[in-house]
Parts: sequence; C-alpha cells; structure tokens
Amino acid sequence: MTAELGHNGAVNLRAADIETAAANLAGVARRTELIRNDRLSELTGAQILLKREDLQPVRSYKLRGAYYFMSTLTAAERAAGVICASAGNHGQGVAYACAHLGIRGRIFCPTTTPRQKRDRMLALGRNWIELVFVGNTYDEAATAAAAEAEATGAVKVHAFDDLRTIAGQGTVAPEIVDQIGLAPDVLLVPVGGGGLLAGCLAWMRERWPATRVIGVEPAGAASMQAALWAGHPVRLDHIDTFADGVAVRTAGALTLPIIQQKGCEWATVPEGQICSEMLDLYQTDGVIAEPAGALASAALRRQVAVEPGQTVVAIVTGGNNDVSRYSEIVERSLVFEGRKHYFLVQFPQEPGALRSFLDQVLGPNDDITLFEYVKRSNREVGPALVGVELGDPASLPELLRRMQNSQLQVEAIDPDSPFYRFLV
Repeated sequence: MTAELGHNGAVNLRAADIETAAANLAGVARRTELIRNDRLSELTGAQILLKREDLQPVRSYKLRGAYYFMSTLTAAERAAGVICASAGNHGQGVAYACAHLGIRGRIFCPTTTPRQKRDRMLALGRNWIELVFVGNTYDEAATAAAAEAEATGAVKVHAFDDLRTIAGQGTVAPEIVDQIGLAPDVLLVPVGGGGLLAGCLAWMRERWPATRVIGVEPAGAASMQAALWAGHPVRLDHIDTFADGVAVRTAGALTLPIIQQKGCEWATVPEGQICSEMLDLYQTDGVIAEPAGALASAALRRQVAVEPGQTVVAIVTGGNNDVSRYSEIVERSLVFEGRKHYFLVQFPQEPGALRSFLDQVLGPNDDITLFEYVKRSNREVGPALVGVELGDPASLPELLRRMQNSQLQVEAIDPDSPFYRFLV
C-alpha cells in the first residue's frame, strides 16, 4: 500500500484497506474487550463503553499498525531489518513483530521513555531487537531513526505516518462496530501523531458516516490541532511529555490530510485532568491506564458533552504505566483539582511560630504536606516552602484571607511558574 494523492490533495485510504489489515491481523492482535463503565455512564447519562486496547499482548493498540506494516515487507526488506522511533508503545509492537516474524530491529527511544516500557520492549523482542536512546522527545528519536535508516538501508516502521501503519491501527473501528452490532453514536479517539484517528475516520466516514468522532489531545502537546489551524504540520516549540504516548511535537504529513478530508470534532484535556482520570480508572474501575490511555475517557469529565442514552466508546489505547510515576500522578491530580497549593511563608524565628500558623491559618480539614525552610537569612525571619492540601477546594479563598490576616508575609506559587516544576 502506497500513499496516493486525490485531486484535492487528500491521501486516499479506503475502508477496504483497513478491512484487509483486519483480516491480516486475525490471530495476532487480540479482539480486545468492549466494557461498560458504570462510573462514566452515571456521570454522563449515556452508555459509556471502554475499548480496552490496553489488553493487547503489548498492552497497546500499537501492535496493530506495527505488525501489519511488517507483515507486508518483501523478503529483501525483511533481510535488511527494520528501524523505528518510539516512546515505548510502538516500540513494543515492533519488538513483538520482530520476534514473531524473525526480523532484526533497532528501536530509537527518547531518554524519557519509562523503565517499564524499556524492559517490556526487550522482553517482547527477545534477541531480535536493540534499543538506542536519543534526545528527550519522540521527534528527536524519530530524526535519529530516519538518519540511521537512510544510512543503513533498513526499513523505517513509522509509528503513525505510513498508510500501512494507519490501516493497521484503524482496525480498532470495525472491531468496535462488530462487537456492538452497529456503530456507536460517539467515538473518542486519543491523538498523538494521528495514525489511530486517521484510520478510524477513514473507515467510519465510509461505512458509518453518522457517528460523531472526536479527536482528543493533551493540552501540552496538541500538535494535530496546531497543524489543522496552520493547514500543514507545524513543529511545537514546547511540549509536555507527561502523556508520553501522545507527546508528539509535529503531526503526521499523511495523517493530517486524511483527518482534514474526513473531519471530526476536537477536545483538549489538561494533563492534571488526565491524572485524575487515571486515578479513577485505577481505584474505581480496576483499569491500569497510562496517561495516553486515559486521555479519551478523561474528556468525558468536562470537555465532551453527550446525550443521555447514547452509546459512547472511548478507546483506552495503552496500559504501559510505570508504577513509580503514581506519586507524580497523584500530585498533578491534586493540583489540578485545586486541593494542593504551595506557598512561600516568612516565619518569625521564635518559639510557637509554626503552631500559630497551624492554629490560626489552616482550616479544620486542611493538612500540611510539605514544610521546608528554604534558607535562614537572619535571626528574625526564615522563608519556608509550605505545601497545603485542602479538605475542600472551595475553601481556598478563606485560607488566603486567614493568611492575609495572620500578618505573615505569604507568597502563593503559581502552578504555571517554572519553579513549580521542582515540586510536581
């Protein structure tokens, strides 16, 4: 399958191409469960179903695109080996395919790739793959991978910007419709480079055009929406790599025209809100989702309105989350929900100063989660960094009023401040 441009400049990807990929993946990619989520159904009044792509053998939908791409290679291409760039999930799909198809592979990863994903790539690829760590973002790793492929003649297995990859990833859509028996009213699709969304749109618009498809991006890496506004892929100056599975600085050159042609709605979700959804998925629903995996369902909390009685599917794209990240996830969630705040407080260096702060400033359900003297500049006062967790986020104005009345010099630390990066 090669990219073809239509008369209007759009890339031609047909529903039949995705159905061919689905037949090819039979027996390889798992027909993942489509499960009703009671929590989100009660919140919205609709029937919310989670498409559990986190239950794939590599715990991500990326297996679909990587395996289908590699299964189409000629004998000469297989002998040349493959190269890919990945933040972890695509790399696991390539590693799995390398081991099962007997193809040598090198996987270029950003240095920020979580340890859990590194270990899984090595385990899935067995002795068929090698990991190479370059840069801090997916795009930096992709640049290095492209240069290596050009120099060695190895085949580059793109994470999203190849029609074979897009077709393989798009097989999620017909599987959902087959499981329900008809198309959902609403389909929420997480977006990084756009491969999954482009594939799902290509199939849904041709087979079930009435379905409302919504692309969901993280606020800190909304590269596809930036590309749609500009009319071409643009490189974002800065991205938040927290949701590493979708933290793409530049949208795909092939995925963009497909999405432009087919059209969809958009939602943008703050990273802190993703954290809150990850915690609810884990604690209430028993679903261990990575940040990108919780992105689509997180949009139902605030950004996306659905009608009572509608059938709504949110794709949980991956579950490769490092357990060591949960302290950061809890912290980001608390800050986003308005429960956690940090202050610089000038305490007089005298007995009882802290006790006075506790008695006169904190509310009955508030708690100090951090107290650390920054430095002692003289004998009279000492600035301290104080973290406060509120029992009720709505009580913040009262806390600030009591701080003002306490005659202490207090400076609230803005969550947008660069200093905040040292706290969260």
